[in-house]
Amino acid sequence: MQAVNLSEASGRSWILYRVLRQSWLQRQLFLKLLRRDFAERYRGSYLGAVWAVLLPLLSLSVFTFFFGIIFKIRWPEHSSDALHDLALILFIGMALYNFLAECLCRAPVLILAHQSYVKNVVFPLEMLSVVIVTSALLILGVTFTVILFLKALISGLTATVLLLPIIVLPLVLCALGLSWFLSSLGVFIRDTQQLVVPLVQLLMFLSPVFYPASALPVEVRPWLEYNPLALAIEQARGIILFDQVPAWTPYLFALAVSLLLAVLGAYWFARTRKGFADVL
Repeated sequence: MQAVNLSEASGRSWILYRVLRQSWLQRQLFLKLLRRDFAERYRGSYLGAVWAVLLPLLSLSVFTFFFGIIFKIRWPEHSSDALHDLALILFIGMALYNFLAECLCRAPVLILAHQSYVKNVVFPLEMLSVVIVTSALLILGVTFTVILFLKALISGLTATVLLLPIIVLPLVLCALGLSWFLSSLGVFIRDTQQLVVPLVQLLMFLSPVFYPASALPVEVRPWLEYNPLALAIEQARGIILFDQVPAWTPYLFALAVSLLLAVLGAYWFARTRKGFADVL
């Protein structure tokens, strides 16, 4: 019995590697799906991919007006009261939240929107989640490029910004694992999306998107380490705006948890995909 358990545990630990390796081996298919997903995002619009920059900037203007001018929110860690500094702080939080929110909100209907692929035994359904996460990651990359450009114009950049991809990695793994889980669950429980959308909106207020973590009660702050979005926001702000090297202990904890979540999500998807055809 123990040997069987060890074999099953080994299978779980390698399934994430197999899925990502399959995406790499079939990269032509992956790139085709990614291009199509990116094209459908702005199909029929005159500005096309320019909206990837304009929409965050428009949202940023609204939130900066309300939180910076009306509510006069300030960050204790930042000595400056300049409105452009607050705008960058909010911009970073919004960018990371929008990345995770897009992945989670699209996941429950992902398989339902590609039912023609389900009965094709050759098509790797696991790749669909990798596609939507990568697509959202490209938008995040564009947004961060704008953020870094604005920061360079305002006060310059330091070498700590090179750590940004490392800081975002746990959030990407978390998004990937949850996407596999929710996309599978959405096949069997069609109400999944109706439940996920308000929970994702609640996540925005449970994370320091529009307020500093220091504004929370002292007894609540340690719980932020269990929220990969909150940790990513705080550490991204630290390395971009405050020239701070991230605290590696909570980062490694978040990386381990997110990696476990990605492995479990891949395992869940692999075990449940056999029933997709029967339901659809």
